[in-house]
Amino acid sequence: MFSRLLYLAVWVCAAFNAHAVSPTANMPADPLESVQWVTMYHAFLKDQPVQFDSRVQVFAPDSAEDSMHVPIAVQVQDLADIEKILVFADFNPLPRVLEFYPQQAEPFIAFDLKLQQASPVRAAVLTKDGWHVGGTWIDAAGGGCTLPSAGRSQGNWEDTLGQVYGKRWSRADGSERVRVRIMHPMDTGLVAGIPAFYVEEMVIRDAEGKPVLTVKPFEPIGENPLFSFNLPAKLAATETLQISVIDTNGYDSEAVLTQ
Repeated sequence: MFSRLLYLAVWVCAAFNAHAVSPTANMPADPLESVQWVTMYHAFLKDQPVQFDSRVQVFAPDSAEDSMHVPIAVQVQDLADIEKILVFADFNPLPRVLEFYPQQAEPFIAFDLKLQQASPVRAAVLTKDGWHVGGTWIDAAGGGCTLPSAGRSQGNWEDTLGQVYGKRWSRADGSERVRVRIMHPMDTGLVAGIPAFYVEEMVIRDAEGKPVLTVKPFEPIGENPLFSFNLPAKLAATETLQISVIDTNGYDSEAVLTQ
């Protein structure tokens, strides 16, 4: 709690000294009481209508044991016409975490992120009537965004760069869990001498080439990212799923998942 109050005090000073951002009629009061909420709202939600919504759930540990790999799961229930899901962390130096487009998939995603300090982590779901937001506070010792990846430290990251692994599991209700691992250092650009270098898009397609889901990760996603998704029963019968990945240097890779 002390660390959270300390960071809040620092960000209060920064908010007043750097620039003044005013609330608007479309922006409700933040139930997580973050002094960065106004800034996040204007930066990412673009002054559109917003409501804090219990149907948008963010699951995470209360405290991060490893600030470079903080497990997060986002589950959205009973919301129709979802255009995209945006995840961001208020107090990260690079707050935008990922964009998720569940085109044919269920609105669920799990992954690891880097967390620089104690912060709310939020999921904002865009529908036809505006943004629906859920979130949770996570305490963290810090440093997740400003440390080199383990592969960089060991000097062997290039040996597996771009390799993609995946697996599919049937679920009791007829749906399917899919997990995809991408071997990549996911460099934030905040480590001296190491420029930003990260996976910027992953698309899973069905056998006909139609997008099942699209993920656009950003710098805070953990090294060698592991993503989990749920596919509805109508897609679980699809024998072949095609995965394509591209990073910020233009390196692309592909993989095929079969039942």
